[in-house]
Amino acid sequence: MPAASPYQPIEDYGVTGNLRTVALTGRDGSIDWFCYPDIDSPSVFAALLDVDKGGRFQVSAPGGPRRGDQRYLGDTNVLETSFPTEGGRLTITDFLPLTGDLDGCGGSTAYPYLFRVVTAEGDVEAAVTWAPRFDYARTTTRIERDGGRFVATDGTRWLGLDGLPPGEHSVVRDEQGNDTLQVHLHLADGTRMALVQCWDREAPAGYPRAFDLLRETIDAWEAWAHKDKTTRTREWAAPYDQLVTRSELVLKLLTHGETGAIAAAGTTSLPETIGGIRNWDYRYAWIRDAGMTGQAFVATGHHAEMQAFVNWIERTSAAHKQSGGDLYVMYSVRGETVLPEEELSHFEGYRGSAPVKIGNEAASQAQHDVLGEILDAADELLSDGCELADDIWSFLPAVADLAAEAWREPDHGLWEMPLEAAHYVYSKLMTWVALDRAVRLAEEQGLAGDVERWRRAANEVRELILEQGYSQEKRAFVQRFGSEAMDASGLMIPIEGLISFDDQRAQGTIDQVQKELLDEGLVRRYVVDDGLPGKEGGCILCTTWLINNLVLSGREREGIELYERLAGRANHLGLFAEQIDPSTGQFLGNFPQALSHIGFIESTLFVAHAQGRDVPTAIPPTALPRHHRPRPGA
Repeated sequence: MPAASPYQPIEDYGVTGNLRTVALTGRDGSIDWFCYPDIDSPSVFAALLDVDKGGRFQVSAPGGPRRGDQRYLGDTNVLETSFPTEGGRLTITDFLPLTGDLDGCGGSTAYPYLFRVVTAEGDVEAAVTWAPRFDYARTTTRIERDGGRFVATDGTRWLGLDGLPPGEHSVVRDEQGNDTLQVHLHLADGTRMALVQCWDREAPAGYPRAFDLLRETIDAWEAWAHKDKTTRTREWAAPYDQLVTRSELVLKLLTHGETGAIAAAGTTSLPETIGGIRNWDYRYAWIRDAGMTGQAFVATGHHAEMQAFVNWIERTSAAHKQSGGDLYVMYSVRGETVLPEEELSHFEGYRGSAPVKIGNEAASQAQHDVLGEILDAADELLSDGCELADDIWSFLPAVADLAAEAWREPDHGLWEMPLEAAHYVYSKLMTWVALDRAVRLAEEQGLAGDVERWRRAANEVRELILEQGYSQEKRAFVQRFGSEAMDASGLMIPIEGLISFDDQRAQGTIDQVQKELLDEGLVRRYVVDDGLPGKEGGCILCTTWLINNLVLSGREREGIELYERLAGRANHLGLFAEQIDPSTGQFLGNFPQALSHIGFIESTLFVAHAQGRDVPTAIPPTALPRHHRPRPGA
């Protein structure tokens, strides 16, 4: 990145939140992304997408380094940024308060605050810039002093900033009429104060319990992370225990504490190609992504989150069925299906990567793989001794019935290509997963339904995949019927149990993916023309699929080498975006990305198995997914 760029690298950000929304803080001490009250609500800070217009909340050391040091306080989502100065050190601790039991849909979100605790070691200077920009900066912000607090408003919305001591402050108005509060503070050694941003008019000024809430929030996160003492032994994760724990905490952070929905990522429109148009809004709950997230929770001992997700998708789909709707591929974290896509033309985009989009038109696409994710999630829960509500037992046969019809139809695939619907191999695979798991649940758990129909359909779609999804020329599974294009999703065929890993077709697919899609240790999703300009980076999830295939098929050395290279690509806090530029190592795509962290957890488990280490009880002794276990009596 050119030194003159006003944008920080995506990998220079940390994230915190309160199980409803997230805030991204850069190493320069600036909160550049924050939406409220929910993760997919309009932004109040969006300098991440337009450094001039988007708005920010920055606390930094004037004259000090632009990039401070960052760390999380223990196994929490409480973030600390610190700057060495001539007189000592300035430290900013960011958190959104949470207390109590965070399991499942737990976690109080009753506190409408964002805290920035500022600590001085030695006599230091601090510069505060507070520039809220409501509704993606589509309105005009005015800032006034109201007693002991500063108040920002656009005439409809309201924010307060408390906790600023007496000091040099000014309100500067730009050409568009937006106000920015600028404050210069002289802090004596040992100073500890809490800057409190509040969006509740009734809240007391200078909220008095800031430091109590900091302690309670730390305790709540650590209690959740350490809940399963057996899992926390973590011998299987060595030497990447902290990366696995951070991945768990990221996945929990993307979980909506009231509904159980799991967002795919914390941001919108961070580009897959710098300067390009591959910019999407990922702040919603895809059934696919959330199902995979739930399985990662089960693997690390957090069953309540998977149960909350399954309950949420059943409630949400049932509500839409009652109103004549269908099962959608994604929802808002509150369950809405209408997610109209809109361009924010007044934003220039991250490093000039326009358009900036909110909403996602893919919500209305046909993506049949989601059916398999639902039944696979239920199968995982039941196999690990969890119980399902009565409503779920009546919901699952309906999903299987949908799969028995959907496998014959084309769709848009898991990558949501803006092309005409086609017969994607991965979609066929996951309808087979839905049917296969439904048959197993009927045989082993008594799931009621047309089992013979499910069994016939499963056999038919399996034969279709093997006949039309496999290229004799490439000796590999391809992206879609009638094409020779490779796709990393073909690596999921043995992982999902359609064929064994030692099958020559599985091995051929591994070899061909390495030949066509592997670049500097990272796997691209595909290289075929998808109707969009520009070239993507290497996909972290797809890279973990290749790692898993290698270590589970006896090619441990190759897989472990890729795994260690991937672990080394996490940022300074252990976070991953969606993609990485193979040539520069820079993060691309929305951040943090749930699927990337899911993949890292799974690969850690499989590598541990390949190295002969014990793995958690949530994973079978072979470290294989549920569907690779011997069936009763087999």
